[in-house]
Amino acid sequence: MLYQRSSALFAEAQKYIPGGVNSPVRAFKAVGGDPIFVKKAKGAYLYDEDDNRLIDYIASWGPLILGHAHEPVINAVIEKAKQGTSFGMPTEIETQLAQLAVSMVPNIDKIRFVNSGTEACMSAVRLARGYTGKDKIIKFAGCYHGHSDSFLIQAGSGAVTFGSPNSPGVTQGTAKDTLLAQYNDLESVRALVEANKGEIATIIIEPIAGNMGCIVPSDEFIKGLRELCTQEGILLLFDEVMTGFRLGKGGAQEALGIDADIVCFGKVIGGGLPVGAFAAKAEIMAHLAPEGPVYQAGTLSGNPLAMAAGLAMLTELDKHPEVFESLAKKTAYLHEGLDAVLKDKGVPYQINRFGSMISVHFTEEPVVDFDSSAKGNNETFKKYFHGMLQNGVYLPPSAFESYFLNDALSYADIDETVEALKKVEL
Repeated sequence: MLYQRSSALFAEAQKYIPGGVNSPVRAFKAVGGDPIFVKKAKGAYLYDEDDNRLIDYIASWGPLILGHAHEPVINAVIEKAKQGTSFGMPTEIETQLAQLAVSMVPNIDKIRFVNSGTEACMSAVRLARGYTGKDKIIKFAGCYHGHSDSFLIQAGSGAVTFGSPNSPGVTQGTAKDTLLAQYNDLESVRALVEANKGEIATIIIEPIAGNMGCIVPSDEFIKGLRELCTQEGILLLFDEVMTGFRLGKGGAQEALGIDADIVCFGKVIGGGLPVGAFAAKAEIMAHLAPEGPVYQAGTLSGNPLAMAAGLAMLTELDKHPEVFESLAKKTAYLHEGLDAVLKDKGVPYQINRFGSMISVHFTEEPVVDFDSSAKGNNETFKKYFHGMLQNGVYLPPSAFESYFLNDALSYADIDETVEALKKVEL
């Protein structure tokens, strides 16, 4: 395939946009080469500026669970746009989407809409601190909760030390209140809790990780977290920006059988438009302004276009819960096909999967946390990514990202994907 126009557009973009992109993973730094510029998309397919058709396995990083340009969503946005795009005032549709979301998700009473997953997680942590009166948080290496200062933290010198900033612009003062634990390692969490007794407001986690590939928590780990939080008066915060309304109506809480104290949403809840949200029981949400003292605001929060897209998307999923089973079966079918081809090729690999999330790791060891994910052979991954791209399949351009399937994908598309892998030299 030729990508001449994409390359020309990237060169032009770099003159005016830092790195030529508005989100770093798009720049192909992890895999090399120039990024693909998209012209349009429909169903399971992307069409780039060189008119190549690509089978899409990122679905805009998760939100397009029913496929690109899904008609009920598009029509809802068009009709709402005719009435105005933003008012900075309350609208009925905000309550309609809130009511539907609360009815679908277990263990929440109220929800606050924002404009991104980053904003949702940032606001949820502030709420947790305000509710508990404690300052420190625990996050997990490899889990991504947006680019808020509190989350851009790397490991310190030992398991129970404070973290340190991993981005210029994040202060040491901010970093000292973020403690870093290892995913799927309950003892690392217990050690931090013990060393900071009575000081931890919340433990924030991707209940199914998607930013070090797809990584599933062990039952012992996730149940142990819930028990530990209950015992210690710590709020368990599920970042379901990726998993919410994707793994089932009730997201990861439902799929794992674990109740979180606060839940963050994004992606699917916006139907492809910029939306985030955070939710909890009424007692916790009562601490949020204007009802309580914890301040959070946003001019475009709950804007009518995003609410219309989200309401249309969640309505479809609420009426057709069989979508989740359909997606899980398609993902299992893809897993089976990739597994067979990679086995024949004789390269070390691991495939992780949960629901409609899946990832391939070129390593001999099981991938259960960030450290094991980082041991993957990135040179092999580059060959894999570019080989699949040349054969019409668009995968995440990073070994640390989950694939997100959409239900517009047919079994024929998945067969084509598996056939493409057969042609790739690893």
